[in-house]
Amino acid sequence: MLCSSFRSATASLGLGRRAASTIAQKYSKAVYSAALSKSPQTLSKVQSELNAISNVIKEVPDLKAFVSNPTLSAKDRSLGLAAIYSRAEGSKKEPVSDITKNLFGVLSENGRLGETQGVIEGFNELVAKYKGELEVVVTSATPLPRDLSSRLETILKQSQTAQQAKSLKISNKVNPSVLGGIVVDFGDKSIDLSVSSRVNKLNNVLQQSV
Repeated sequence: MLCSSFRSATASLGLGRRAASTIAQKYSKAVYSAALSKSPQTLSKVQSELNAISNVIKEVPDLKAFVSNPTLSAKDRSLGLAAIYSRAEGSKKEPVSDITKNLFGVLSENGRLGETQGVIEGFNELVAKYKGELEVVVTSATPLPRDLSSRLETILKQSQTAQQAKSLKISNKVNPSVLGGIVVDFGDKSIDLSVSSRVNKLNNVLQQSV
């Protein structure tokens, strides 16, 4: 049943687009252009740095709180960014590039550090497009069984978008809030077949009928 609904949805992918922040997109494009203008190697280095920073923010509560607080002083923002760079460098202690530091410097000055994760996601999408890669994130309440995952992969590979890509990468993200079913982020589009989505639609209908 789920695969049948998904097959129908992939036939009309243009119907659902993820609501991405236009502000985040602007910064994503700027850092992508700056890195690529240097060299493909620089682009890869910046991507590695941004992904490391993304993981650090997710894993360290204090740093997550830091980027979410637009009221900090310039001194506190500077200290917070230094802490992020230090953790992102890891055990190799390879200095973070000027391009990455410039990005976060501008985000900090403009009070946009809260857009960090959106900027990094947008950057990764641009890099994937440049490399001819298509990344698909399937979100479910519990890990997908192997047989269902294989069937979804088969359906995705048959889609026109996937056939135009050089490679297809599928990952499963677990989020209990979807309750059941799946949400598929497919390039810049989204297919919502989750139970939570259906519950929300039902609630809206009930509220309108009261």
